[in-house]
Amino acid sequence: MSGAPPAEPPPEGERGALRSALAGLTTRGRSFLAAGIAAAVCAYVLGQSDLLRVGLLLAALPLVCVAVLLRTRYLVSGSRRLSPARVPAAAESRVHLRVDNVSRLPTGLLMLQDRVPYVLGPRPRFVLDRVEPGGRREVSYRVRSDLRGRYPLGPLQLRLTDPFGMCELNRAFSSHDTLTVVPRTEPLPAIRLSGEASGYGDGRQRSLALAGDDDVIPRGYRHGDDLRRIHWRSTARYGELMVRREEQPQRTGCTVLLDTRRCAHRGAGPDSAFEWAVAGAASVGVHLLERGFSVRLLTDTGNSVPGPDAGGFGGDSSDVAGLLLDTLAVVDHSEESGLSPAYDVLRSGREGLLVAFLGGLDEEETAVVSRMRQRTGSAVAFILDGPAWSRVGGTWDGGLRDGGNGAQEAYEERLGQLREAGWTAVPVHPGDTLPRLWRELDGAPLRVGARPGGPAGGGR
Repeated sequence: MSGAPPAEPPPEGERGALRSALAGLTTRGRSFLAAGIAAAVCAYVLGQSDLLRVGLLLAALPLVCVAVLLRTRYLVSGSRRLSPARVPAAAESRVHLRVDNVSRLPTGLLMLQDRVPYVLGPRPRFVLDRVEPGGRREVSYRVRSDLRGRYPLGPLQLRLTDPFGMCELNRAFSSHDTLTVVPRTEPLPAIRLSGEASGYGDGRQRSLALAGDDDVIPRGYRHGDDLRRIHWRSTARYGELMVRREEQPQRTGCTVLLDTRRCAHRGAGPDSAFEWAVAGAASVGVHLLERGFSVRLLTDTGNSVPGPDAGGFGGDSSDVAGLLLDTLAVVDHSEESGLSPAYDVLRSGREGLLVAFLGGLDEEETAVVSRMRQRTGSAVAFILDGPAWSRVGGTWDGGLRDGGNGAQEAYEERLGQLREAGWTAVPVHPGDTLPRLWRELDGAPLRVGARPGGPAGGGR
């Protein structure tokens, strides 16, 4: 929620504020002022005191309206609240606007306008009747976007008018808010994934649970510990209450690799192949976090979320899910020509599960992806069928220059090479849905033992 508290005009800006207020006189106000001045001049020339009074009244009325509005301008505050501030693509968010009158005088007619990007819809405008002293008015409008991203809302613009229509003043509040539109996530079926060990890591042994009583490493008693966990032998040895240390389960690590290379994807818009890959990476990341995996997002540039300073895969699942979605909301094409930076990150340690969303691959990049398999426990690759997507819209070369049947044959060849390297390669065609492709993985076991140069087992 953002707000703009009322403020008094700075002393050095009073002259400029008065000048801008006089410039806000409407046609009616200018006419009254001109008529009053003309009547006052004629009264002076003709010596008519009654006409002079009429002229002064006509000239004073718009000036009084200017003074009242100029004071009211700094005694009206506005605020904005988003509900919610993060929404999936094609979902609606409601924006609540609130105007408070903190002065001792009622306001005149108020016209509100909030500045929003064109992609979110037209600019909302509202007309508010007079606001009593200390009163408030609340209005709301809805915004919606089919395109993911971060969109600024504001500033809120307020137009004040007096009851006589003599003057109009505008005020723009300085506060802004940001609406985050994240990729749409689809619920995925629960399937058995290779490398999953009931949430205790990649086949790691539960050493503490299997250790004997003499091998227990106790720790000091903390408020709230179960008294049944007190280790009496250690308590007698150290002279203070000691409890058995609980087992610290190791969560299975998973890396979601997203290929964002501009040369690997063609087309634009919410139905493009790149947007399918982004939405797929978001769906898989959220699904695996709900399954108890520790997930990180890795792009072809070598950037990972959470980063290495956050402890690798660690973190609360809800916080990590929000971080992943916020990152995917603004991810864009990269200018990288290959996947070597991502391979260098994977080379730093053995991964538990690797799920990749890949675009067009040439022979060199296929070899890099094949080597990635050596650093993972199991690997799944969703490879977008570039030639098929190009027939729906956009252009495609996929690292090739012949196109047509040659591009399709090369695509099938890349699938075969990755399967021989030990990947579970899943082709993605236009119209395919991720839940259906994910469900098919349950019927075909993921390859765990295969390595480049080894036998090709399993597959889709």
